[in-house]
This record gives sequence, C-alpha cells and structure tokens, in this order.
Amino acid sequence: MTTSLFFIQLINGLQYGLLLFLIASGLTLVFGVMGILNLAHGSMYMVGAYLAWYFFTHTDSFLLSAIISAVIALSIGILVERTLIRQLYHRNHLDQVLLTIGMIFVFNALQSLLWGNDPQGIKVPDLLSGSIPLTDTLSYPVYRIFVAVICILLAAALYYTINKTRLGMLIRAGESNREMVECLGINISRLYTIVFAIGVMLAAIAGVLSAPMVSIVPGMGEHVLIACFVVVVIGGMGSIKGAFVAALLVGIVDTFAAVLLPSIASMVVYILMALILLVKPKGLFSN
Repeated sequence: MTTSLFFIQLINGLQYGLLLFLIASGLTLVFGVMGILNLAHGSMYMVGAYLAWYFFTHTDSFLLSAIISAVIALSIGILVERTLIRQLYHRNHLDQVLLTIGMIFVFNALQSLLWGNDPQGIKVPDLLSGSIPLTDTLSYPVYRIFVAVICILLAAALYYTINKTRLGMLIRAGESNREMVECLGINISRLYTIVFAIGVMLAAIAGVLSAPMVSIVPGMGEHVLIACFVVVVIGGMGSIKGAFVAALLVGIVDTFAAVLLPSIASMVVYILMALILLVKPKGLFSN
C-alpha cells in the first residue's frame, strides 16, 4: 500500500467512524439513560434518508430538506416514546426486543407504502460537489469532508449538552439514580421523552447526511444497526465517550480490512470486538 493510498483510506475510515458515532450515540444514550434496548434505531436512519430524498425532490434544497427531516424525526421520536416506549420502562429486555423488532417491520412496511421499493438517491449539493487535491493524482470529495465536520460539531454539541448544561446534569442524574431524580420533583417522563427524541433525531440526521453518498433502499437501517451495536458493545454500553472512540476504531479497521483483507473483511470487525471483550468484558469505557 502506497503512502497516498494509506492516507486516503485513513480519511475514509475516520469519516465512516464519525458517521457511525452519530448513529451509535443515540443508541447508547437511550440505553444508558432509559435502559431501553432499541432495535428499531436503525429504522430511524432509514427514515432520515428517505425523508431527505422526498423533500429534496420537492424543494431542490438539501439544507431545507435536512432541516425538515430533522424536525419530523424529532416529532416521530416524541410520538413513539409516548405511545410505545413508555410502556417498557418497567418491563424486561425481552419485551423491549420484541416490541422494537415489531417496530422495524412497521417502519419497513410504511416505507414501502409511502415511497415504494425502488432504490433512490440524492445528488451532492452543487456547493459541495467538488474535490480537494491531496496529491498530483489523488483528490478527496468536499462533501465527505463536510459530513465529517458536521459529525464532529454534533459530537461536540452532544458533549457540551451532557457535561455543561442543566439538561445534561439531569440526564446524568437520571442515568445514575432515576428514582432519586423523580423524588426531587423532576419530571422523569418528560426527560425520557427528550432523550429518546434526541436519539432518534441523531440517527435520522446521519441518514440525511448519508443520502448523497449511498443508495437509499428498503431495509438500509438493519445493516447500520449491526455496526452500531458493535460500536456500543466495544465502547461500553451507555458510554458516549466509549461510543466515540469505538466508532473511530471500527471505521478505520473496517475500511482498511476492505482493502487489505477483502475475503474476510466482513469478519474483521467482529474479530476485533471479540478480542477487546476478552480483555475488557464490559467494553472500553463501561459505566
């Protein structure tokens, strides 16, 4: 592998890892604070991508379609938490798994009913359609750099919210002792609604950002969900910091495996997870 190719693959791995973190952060946030194992989280990624495509075809504005999609995803998160997820707080994980698997089938059916089963796509916005030259023969798409920057900004905003704001203080308190928080007069149900809606919106935003880079197809959320669970397990269930480190690690390893070990590339990430769990059974940064 040449130096230039190594550098390109490293950037690709970091960009993929940052996108994985954006999805996995919502998954690990919901599990860490609410104790809910949401297997339908990948469906929110798919919904975000389809919403972006739908509104882009009607507005011809990627920015406007992204904003509308994020707002709708936030509303879906609030609706789902209040009508379905709220029934699971005092139930075991098996009930959570059964309900959220059922939600996957519901969202897939709604997607098919509303938008059909044909692959769709969005063109890269004209402002971000160029490339930045890295060497005399290699360049890197501006849009991928834009996606990485947005993911970093959202990660920083999430870190600031959780560690520096009153909402973050309540989230951290609810994660450690939800009964005490409720006894202090905090509306824990409202807090859970906010947390779940934020998690859904993060996954949908990741879908919006991915839409110009991938084919928008039915069931696209299931593949992403598996990768996100690997990230969450490696990083430590409920740890945002662990999800960030693990997402970058998984992104880089998966990208290089596809180039260097194509015959076993699909196995490498799971081998990595097994090796890490042998040393750290609860993940790198378990709570």
